Amino acid sequence: MKYSVEWLRDWVDVPWDSAALAERLTMAGLEVDAIELVAESCPAIVARIAAVRAHPQADSLRLCTVDLGPRGELEVVCGAPNARVGLLAPFVPVGSVLPDGRRIEAADIRGVRSMGMLCSAAELALGDDAGGLLELDDTAVPGASLTDTMKLDDTVVELGLTPNRGDCLSLLGLAREVAALAGRPPPAPSVPAVAAADTMLPAVTLHVPEACSRYAGRVIRQVDVSRPAPLWMRERLRRCGVRSISAVVDITNYVMLELGQPMHAFDLAATQGDIHVRWARDGEALELLDGTTLTLPADALVIANAQVPLALAGVMGGLASGVGDATRDILLESACFEPIALSRTARRHGLHTDASHRFERGVDPDGQRRAIERATALVLACCGGVAGPVNDVIATNHRPSRAAIGFRPRRVPEVLGIDPGPAVVQGCFERLGMAVAAHGEDWQVQPPSWRTDLGREIDLVEEVARLVGYAAIPETMPRGALKIGVRAPAVSLGRARDTLVAHGYFEAVTFSFIPESAHQAFSPETPTIALSNPIASDMSVMRPSLLPGLLAAARFNRNRQQHDVRLFEHGLIFVRQDNELIQKNQLAGVVVGRVVPPQWSMAAAEADFFDLKQELGLLLAALGCRELRFEAATHPAFHPRQYARVMHGDRCVATLGSLHPKTLRIMDLQGNALGFEIAWDALGAPAVPAFQPLSRFPSVRRDLALIVAESVAAQAVLDCVSGACGEALRDLQLFDVYRGQGIDSGKKSLALGLIFQSASSTLTDTEIDVMVAGVVEAVGRDLNGVLRT
Repeated sequence: MKYSVEWLRDWVDVPWDSAALAERLTMAGLEVDAIELVAESCPAIVARIAAVRAHPQADSLRLCTVDLGPRGELEVVCGAPNARVGLLAPFVPVGSVLPDGRRIEAADIRGVRSMGMLCSAAELALGDDAGGLLELDDTAVPGASLTDTMKLDDTVVELGLTPNRGDCLSLLGLAREVAALAGRPPPAPSVPAVAAADTMLPAVTLHVPEACSRYAGRVIRQVDVSRPAPLWMRERLRRCGVRSISAVVDITNYVMLELGQPMHAFDLAATQGDIHVRWARDGEALELLDGTTLTLPADALVIANAQVPLALAGVMGGLASGVGDATRDILLESACFEPIALSRTARRHGLHTDASHRFERGVDPDGQRRAIERATALVLACCGGVAGPVNDVIATNHRPSRAAIGFRPRRVPEVLGIDPGPAVVQGCFERLGMAVAAHGEDWQVQPPSWRTDLGREIDLVEEVARLVGYAAIPETMPRGALKIGVRAPAVSLGRARDTLVAHGYFEAVTFSFIPESAHQAFSPETPTIALSNPIASDMSVMRPSLLPGLLAAARFNRNRQQHDVRLFEHGLIFVRQDNELIQKNQLAGVVVGRVVPPQWSMAAAEADFFDLKQELGLLLAALGCRELRFEAATHPAFHPRQYARVMHGDRCVATLGSLHPKTLRIMDLQGNALGFEIAWDALGAPAVPAFQPLSRFPSVRRDLALIVAESVAAQAVLDCVSGACGEALRDLQLFDVYRGQGIDSGKKSLALGLIFQSASSTLTDTEIDVMVAGVVEAVGRDLNGVLRT
């Protein structure tokens, strides 16, 4: 927002120059982005055109006699179309230099001597209008400095306001801040009511009070819209970065900048005297003032007459109901719209206006009547007319209200480190327009209606810091009673990343949205969580697994000649359970391509289920899960005989498998692909490493070949052997699986290496033979297996 310091001084006594003011505002949280002079050096003076004659040698030029007051009269050649007798305009005398560097000299123009130059706004860098002379108000005095007449010794300050400080998007709001910083009470705007001189009262109906809690309307008849806005108003608008359009529009913009309340003026004939604030009917069309035609959805808030929409509420007016050259009667609007509904509509249509910018941040719900009275007075003064009564409709049950905030004065020194004292704190609140009521040691602080950003105790502490000044807070080191606590062991994501990277994986970050077809492939039993407004058709549901996104990333790489791809990701997955959205942490990875890159010493081989099983086992071991069991399982997205659950105790902590060909077709991925998923939240706290003394006694290895049925899982055999041996078994390895000659059909031979060792003595052959016999007996009893001989 840009504002004029000269205009600000009309509202509050500013005790600082412009530079100091900018510094104070910045240190108070209202960051100043730029400071610039309105006119660094303006050489012009006020001239009144006393006579106009035709140029004897040029039809497009005229000879103007200009009255410079005490400086006398001069003859000037002028080509401006609006040069006329009585016009007051800027004049630059001979010897002066224009802002663009041109020096004005006495010159012969088509045989006539010209002793200076009558100027347009563009030639003086006071605007963009170069089509005619800058017309000054009748109050200008010939011969006076233009700098004094237009108050050009002014400074424009541009603020970069944060979204929570919408109250400072006006001169009134800024004046309140400056007054508080200067130690003065907040300015109370005095806007007298305009007495009604007409009986026409606009009918206003609030069909959606939750979206518009207040609407004030007033009819002004017999308005002369051809009159321009006064120069002082147009100049203030220009300095604030607002282009002058017409008197009525300029007045509504002026009131918005002055009081912070956006306004709109309708052609009364278009409204038919009947205003309805309602949701749009789905598919209704509205042509806006900028010529854009919108097809409105059902949740767009509009201002309408009895039949059609007239404006997009709080954003932009409609072209058909706008004030034009033929307008004679107008209806002024001043309303309070709900920020979220208005913001949704503006963003959906890509619209951002000065009005929507303010409504999205919240306007003062008590400021509508004040704004319409101010605008009425300006319209009557500038354009004439007869004002009717104000119809101020308020939906009391939906009107924004501000609850008092509980405040403990002791929180100020606790948070800020300084104690300004209760009197200073109360003074800060009162200068900001708050009411303070003490209840014992605690206070109840009532924020003003215009401060929508104040809702918590810490917000009030921040206000004290702003007004006392951050520079007043000393630089001190924090102090406190510190304890060295016992840190609970936790699964290390960093360790998981390091382990995977060491095995050739790259970390990926994928979208949380996937196609519905991928959801059905990986989680057909769970309901989809559809997005109401997806960013793309193939990103329409929330992911129940990280694998679809990783497979899409693998496909992207394979399509760009990257044959071997290993990717992993840690992130959230989303599932619906009992109508509740559940978020779970998951670590997942995919492997596509060869086990190792091509090399001379070994044949190229594609990665398979057992390669991934080994890597996943090492990863889980690094995370503290050392006693794992792999159990065969099924999943519709994976190959039926190459999918397993990984159990840690009685918890399933991970799954892995080879993707089913139909899944790969859905994901449009060529070749084979493997994937694993770790339920991160199910890992629990890892076991704390503990020292175990090394045995001083030798170990003994015995190898056994056990024949079991093909349907018996190797894990079942390993569990049976471990249970039969007891503590003396230090290690157990499956080192061979044989099917073929000498083995019956439907059977397989598993070769196991058993390593025995005692911590207290040397094991004898007899003791080992007893344990081996127990293993053979247990396998025969529990698994119907036999020792291969």
